[in-house]
This record gives sequence, structure tokens and C-alpha cells, in this order.
Amino acid sequence: MSQSARVVVTGAGRGLGLEFARQWVAAGDQVIALARNPSASEGLADLANQSDEQLVVVECDVSEDASVEAAVRVIDGHVNGVEIVVNNAGERGHTEDLSSLDLDVVLRVFNTNTLGSLRVSRALLPLLRAGRGKPPRIVHLSSLMGSVADNRSGGSYAYRISKAGVNMACRTLAHDLTPYGVVTIAIHPGWVQTRMGGSAAPLTAEASVNDMVATIQDLSIDQSGQFLDRHGDPLPY
Repeated sequence: MSQSARVVVTGAGRGLGLEFARQWVAAGDQVIALARNPSASEGLADLANQSDEQLVVVECDVSEDASVEAAVRVIDGHVNGVEIVVNNAGERGHTEDLSSLDLDVVLRVFNTNTLGSLRVSRALLPLLRAGRGKPPRIVHLSSLMGSVADNRSGGSYAYRISKAGVNMACRTLAHDLTPYGVVTIAIHPGWVQTRMGGSAAPLTAEASVNDMVATIQDLSIDQSGQFLDRHGDPLPY
């Protein structure tokens, strides 16, 4: 019988983050759900009521150093190691073109999406190194919109730049963390029916996360630094 995992998910108040929390709780794992405003999430409240203490909800704004540091102190009080970290928290910005580009928005989105992933990964590294069983895994939610090779339409500067930054941060982390046996990958969830993806998206959050969880469970150290689709197939950087 496999040992349950201890999983940290950022941006767990809604969308993909909440669905990750649901699926790992249902699998019997312990989930630490980080959310910027957890009291506003009915989904997290419902999951906490059903989870029989498998779910720990922690307030965390990944765009602020102090908030991440405070959240990690809380996590440290609940677990002595972590097997999986999912850097899911993010924002879309606007679908701006060059003429309407607001550089303050670009900076804000980059701070949340790119630097937020780095803040959380760095802060949780000691707990990841204390993980048990399979190699500890850091998963960064990215997007094909962050692929330089796949950019065929332009626009959406803030989001594209931030996700390209996530991909580069992941690749660089892989070089630094491989000696510690920590796997880090970027993953494209597909076009999903969330507040960010919109109702026209072909994938439900449940289907996307189900595929990603299966991929995350099977990650090996030789995949560290890769940019993958939800099925685990490599994507162009």
C-alpha cells in the first residue's frame, strides 16, 4: 500500500487549484491549500468540512515575500516534509495589444505568476528535501501562451511574458535542484473551463486536473526541467 503524499497547492481557492485539492483529498493525501483570501472560497470551506482533517487551509499571497514566509511557518507547524508543490496561483492580466499595454499590469502579473512560483519553491525547499518516497516534485502551472516557439498571434503581453518566465525559472531550478533529488517541471493544463479560461474552453477542470495528477504522480528525475502537456508529453519552449 503506497504512502499518502503531503501536497501544497497555491491558488487553491477556485479553479484548477481547488480541483487539485479536491482530487488529492479524495485520493487520501494530505493537502495544504494556499489561497490569497480563503474565507471567500465556498469551495474550500465545503472541502474542509468533508475532508476529515486531510485539508489545511492557509492564507497566502504569492506576490508578497512576507505572506509566503508566514504561510511556510504555518505549514511547518503541520508537517515535517512535503512531497509535491503545485505552483498554480496566477492571474491573466488583459488581452492587451501594444497600443494599450500597461507596464504596471505587466509587472504585477510577472510578480504573481513568475516570481510567485520562485518565492514558494525557494521557501518550501527544506520541506521538499525532507519528503519521503518518490522524488519530491515542484510543478509550475504554465501555458502554451508562454512558449516562444508556439507564439503565432502576439498580444497578451503580460500573460505571455509571465508564463515564459515561469518556463525559464523551471528550467533553471532543474539545474539547481537536481543535486537534491527534487524534480521540477512546467505543465500546460490545456484550455480549461475556469474563470481565466472562460466557458468556451473544451476541457473541464476535473478532466484537466485528473490528467495532470496522473502525470505528476509518475514524474522522474530525468524529466526535471521539461515543459509538458497534461498527459506528460514534451512541449516546445
